[in-house]
Amino acid sequence: MVRYQKPDWLTKNVFNPLVALVTNWGLSLRGSRVLAVRGRKSGQIRRTPVNPLEIGGTRYLVAPRGETEWVRNLRAARGGELRLGRQHEPIGVEELSDDAKPPILREYLRRWKTETGRFFDGVTAESPEAELRRIAPRHPVFKVQDLQIRRST
Repeated sequence: MVRYQKPDWLTKNVFNPLVALVTNWGLSLRGSRVLAVRGRKSGQIRRTPVNPLEIGGTRYLVAPRGETEWVRNLRAARGGELRLGRQHEPIGVEELSDDAKPPILREYLRRWKTETGRFFDGVTAESPEAELRRIAPRHPVFKVQDLQIRRST
């Protein structure tokens, strides 16, 4: 079953705005970026902090909270921008199948377990493959495709 875990008040009103502000200034907290993607209903640009994960030169976006609005918008738009300060990097995305997710989820949990581990139903980076497969349908993962050279605005 696909679900969405809403952020608590502190995350929504303090932590995410703080990360977005710092990232907009051009400072990355452990690789964070602001994902800018066109809203599928409004057509307006929506922004949210994300933690891109790089494995072997390939980048991924993992949705620890599940079927978020940014996930739905990214699916519809099939791309957006990763922003860090004045650098705006246009990206395309390809959503991964559940079978392809376990190694990415494992590495994501290894890197960001402190910040996002609570959203993975007790599964950790050390959990057996079967546990990662069990939670895979609940956590969308997108492979990031560079569209062009990074630009500044």
